[in-house]
Amino acid sequence: MRATIQIESPDEVRALLGINDAHARLFREELHVAITVRNSDLHIDGEAEDVDAARRVAEQVIERFRATGHVDGAEVEMLVRGGARSGDPAGDVLLKNRSHRNVMPRTDGQRRYVRAMEKSEVVFAIGPAGTGKTYLAVAMAVRHLRDGKVKKLTLTRPAVEAGEKLGFLPGTYEAKVNPYLRPLYDALFDLLDPAQIRKFAENDVIEVAPLAYMRGRTLADAFIILDEAQNTTPGQMKMFLTRMGEGSRCVVTGDVTQIDLPNPGSSGLLHAARVLKKVKGIQFCQFGQTDIVRHAVVQRIVDAYEKER
Repeated sequence: MRATIQIESPDEVRALLGINDAHARLFREELHVAITVRNSDLHIDGEAEDVDAARRVAEQVIERFRATGHVDGAEVEMLVRGGARSGDPAGDVLLKNRSHRNVMPRTDGQRRYVRAMEKSEVVFAIGPAGTGKTYLAVAMAVRHLRDGKVKKLTLTRPAVEAGEKLGFLPGTYEAKVNPYLRPLYDALFDLLDPAQIRKFAENDVIEVAPLAYMRGRTLADAFIILDEAQNTTPGQMKMFLTRMGEGSRCVVTGDVTQIDLPNPGSSGLLHAARVLKKVKGIQFCQFGQTDIVRHAVVQRIVDAYEKER
């Protein structure tokens, strides 16, 4: 079977095929297709299913290049490997980020995660760094807000110190807390305009706060995200989950291989996975190394640490 894609410039060919055709070899090795370019046509040859997967990857790479003028080589590698694993790298587009790139699940694990967030009131996402747990949760929250399904986004993290106490760090309270909340802000700023975020924050539509601020509250019509949940205690986890009010959805993310508590066995995430696994309305999504999409080397780093355990 052959698929043909129209190419607008030599730069698009270079972005797709890579330096010294490195990406073309990756397409051949991972997706079992041959890519050739003649004039303004890019041809993909192979078995029908492989060609279909490779075509979707190529179209996505070209779309990103046309939108931004650049595609990172590691990003192309991630997309090709994702296409090889899932056969459908495009997935379902949640929304476009500030760079006009489609935000979507890229692996089977991420696809199951997105489906779970669409269907269930409470979702736990457990897995290693780089699997998109937090980013996809924030993207889903922004989409729910945009579509009018919720009125508020609440993002929170436990403030667990890595060897230092917040009270002994220099600066204001905000300066002390911000490093713990920065990853949540990073996801928001990638998805929304800074002026829009400030407006939402001023109107209490978006709230980013330490987990301790959740105590005693009821959050109705809200999309609530608890990040780094492996560093909660069972009591904190129960407190957080019982903040849900009518019309709310809750996503809990964490990596049980990076517990910073003095007693790792006391993690509220591990406890919840045992206690809540059969509760109706709750889904658990487990990610593995094959779901890592942050950077190609991240997967190799996680693999190396797993072998050392």
